[in-house]
Amino acid sequence: MTEMNENPLDLLPEVLLAASAVLGLLLGSWLPRARQWAVGLLAVVACVTGIVAASVAANEPATTAFGEAFAVDTVTGASRIVVLGGTLLVLGVSFRPLRGDPRESEFYVLVQLAALGALMMAGTQDLLLFAAAYLLASIPSYTLAGFRKDGPGTEAALKFYVVGALLGVLLLAGVTVLYAAGRATLYPMLGDALRDAPEPLVAVGAIGLLAGVLFKAGGVPAHFWVPDAVQGSSAPVAALLTTLPKIGALAALFRVGDDVFADSPLPWPALIAVLAAASMTLGNLGAFFQQDVKRLLAYSTISQVGYLLLPVAVVDRSDLAQQAFLYYLAAYTVTNLGAFAVVCALPQAHTLDDYRGLAKDRPLLAASLVICLLGLVGTPPTAVFLGKLQAFSAVFDGGYAWLAVLAAVNTVASLFYYLRWIVPAVSRGASPGLTEGDRTARVVAYAATAVSVGLGLAGGPVLDALAGPLSP
Repeated sequence: MTEMNENPLDLLPEVLLAASAVLGLLLGSWLPRARQWAVGLLAVVACVTGIVAASVAANEPATTAFGEAFAVDTVTGASRIVVLGGTLLVLGVSFRPLRGDPRESEFYVLVQLAALGALMMAGTQDLLLFAAAYLLASIPSYTLAGFRKDGPGTEAALKFYVVGALLGVLLLAGVTVLYAAGRATLYPMLGDALRDAPEPLVAVGAIGLLAGVLFKAGGVPAHFWVPDAVQGSSAPVAALLTTLPKIGALAALFRVGDDVFADSPLPWPALIAVLAAASMTLGNLGAFFQQDVKRLLAYSTISQVGYLLLPVAVVDRSDLAQQAFLYYLAAYTVTNLGAFAVVCALPQAHTLDDYRGLAKDRPLLAASLVICLLGLVGTPPTAVFLGKLQAFSAVFDGGYAWLAVLAAVNTVASLFYYLRWIVPAVSRGASPGLTEGDRTARVVAYAATAVSVGLGLAGGPVLDALAGPLSP
């Protein structure tokens, strides 16, 4: 029997975020409306402290906590830093729109709880803990989608919740079936047991599990909620929905593929490869003729799931998979949040044409937008370029050359709809949507753009740091 390791310091970033959320909820009940911003400041402190703690833990040997239910390894460490860094950016674009809102403190608490769920999903090695983390990441997200209580927000929250409830039930059913097949919930033990389990039972459980994970990641075929939920939500919430849950879900899928299904009778790599191809292709097709900027970015994030699934498909077939996956995860997060920060900085601009003349009116903001959008395509020297290069190399090394070719074709095709946004932004003329702006969101956009470029230029050392082992 495995000795139980119950050292809370192994989960220090998660504990800090949970403590900040609980304390923020209590403070919000006592602080006057004009000082609710203190809860947001507390959240920022928790995220910064958590990043420091995660960086220190990343230099230690890989280990497990709480009876091997939670892994503290390279995947967990990188996911912690990316999630907490992304949470900082989301908080940054939220401060000004929420200032003085009667539910300002509740918003910051919900953001932290959603981020905590993503952190737990990324590090869990147990199906039951994964199910709990999945719910923790989901329920605050439903509330955030309808936080404004207007028509579009209510519709977004309703669609998000209905689809999430259905696919969440499928995930729980999948967990139950996998437990019935393997008589275990810990990933290493379950992986050993599924080798001799009935293949139909394993297939049913895997499909149920995939349904929930793909919903959380926003991948095909569980992607239908993404465009409507993102368009109907406020811009800061849309930025959160397209990044933080995706990090935790895909990190969990990466770990499941390596620990549970690597030696199972299922054709797991082929299944993930097909889902990757479908996500990147259908996401691009859906984005081609969108006029609403948030809806365009929503379809863009569906396509990005396809690229992120490339190294997941070959997790046990290529030594490049882990570095490619974690690096791309960080690159996508900061670049996507940079694009959303521009959207947050111009709250009156909703369509592509509303950005006409941005380069003349706000040249630095236009430069940030162009760099982030071209970065999502995969243009050097941004981080996504190196991330895609690593992902393509991993799938090619893993024996899926056709998938690498399809990903390259989709990358070229995606340039079309990003250019449909860039061209008005750099053209002459002016739009009423550019008359007002959020200065804090502009600073966040500049910072995210700088990090995206800096991460791309410092790709070598970062990739070396991501080559550590998974949990023992």
